[in-house]
Amino acid sequence: MESIWEHRSFSGRADLLVVGAGITGLFTALHAKRQSPLLRITVVERGMHPCGASVKNAGFACFGSPGQLLHDLDEEGAATALGRVEERWRGLQELRQTLGDDAIGYAPVGGYEVFPAGDPQYVAVAGRLGELNQALRGIFGHDVFSWQDGRIAALGLHAGHLAWNALEGSVDSGMLMRALLQRVQGEGVEVRFSIGVERWEEEAEGVVLHLQGGGTLRGRRAVIATNGYTRALVPGSDILPGRGQVLLTAPVPGLRLKGTFHQDVGYYYYRDFHGRVLLGGGRHLDKAGETTTGEGTTPLIQEALENLLHTTILPGHTVRIERRWSGIMGFRTHGGPPVVEHLSPHVVLAAGLGGIGVAVGIRVARRAAEMVA
Repeated sequence: MESIWEHRSFSGRADLLVVGAGITGLFTALHAKRQSPLLRITVVERGMHPCGASVKNAGFACFGSPGQLLHDLDEEGAATALGRVEERWRGLQELRQTLGDDAIGYAPVGGYEVFPAGDPQYVAVAGRLGELNQALRGIFGHDVFSWQDGRIAALGLHAGHLAWNALEGSVDSGMLMRALLQRVQGEGVEVRFSIGVERWEEEAEGVVLHLQGGGTLRGRRAVIATNGYTRALVPGSDILPGRGQVLLTAPVPGLRLKGTFHQDVGYYYYRDFHGRVLLGGGRHLDKAGETTTGEGTTPLIQEALENLLHTTILPGHTVRIERRWSGIMGFRTHGGPPVVEHLSPHVVLAAGLGGIGVAVGIRVARRAAEMVA
């Protein structure tokens, strides 16, 4: 028994439906609205607020550590690997310019890759750091990485070597998503929460979203931006979920750790957060088990994180763990860039951002918005 007002303002056919209110979904809506201000755009999100990896990550504004980038160069070739670095770097600049550093809690703290004493990975990276800097000059115009072993003691680390990158920073992911949500809603996009989508269906003049618990939404176009949860709506997709587990310590008196840190080819990552240590990773210890959309933590990975905390980050300290959580990322099965492609004439998929969605989400969203323009 809808009133005419409900039908006209809330229930009629949208010009664009976006599934997923994460970084990619909200920026898709924002880009599309700015391209065509008269469009009626509706974003639907299964959670009570944005609840995917966009608010579950560790808040890194990065484009890759030396070990990661050299691995990518070897596995994928220069064109693909360097193209991804440039996309991440441009995305970070665009993100900061669009929302503002203060609004997203951006801090230009720099980043390190940590190599424990005797780590064979150090030998491999040290012998090729010049090669890597040379390859990156076409993007940055100068050398990016240098060795800063002299800072190890000042940071309180138990490590052998540190590779330094002045261009990295950190963000407050909660502030970022609040700022983005406010910007999107302020420009006239409707965002509906606690609405799960069970399946979608192409029809002659657009697309129908069948909602969990009954009901439908109709639109002329749709973008599916559910990243790690993509296979629930696109069963044949090559995007697999990847759970990232995180822990946060209680405040550490006199904490010397400052900056963002990567270790073990990027599989571990940590930073300071208001006098605490924020630490995540370890997915490589059980990739099969962590290929899941189930949120939660496991003893195997949490124990590995705590071991890293006590042996490398805070050696000799006793510290309480204040909070644990996990987030679901989306990875291509055979690597490669994020997927932005038509699933049907009216539906576009934008997902598979890997572990650095903060950097590339805004760029992926722009491509998705252009495809449904």
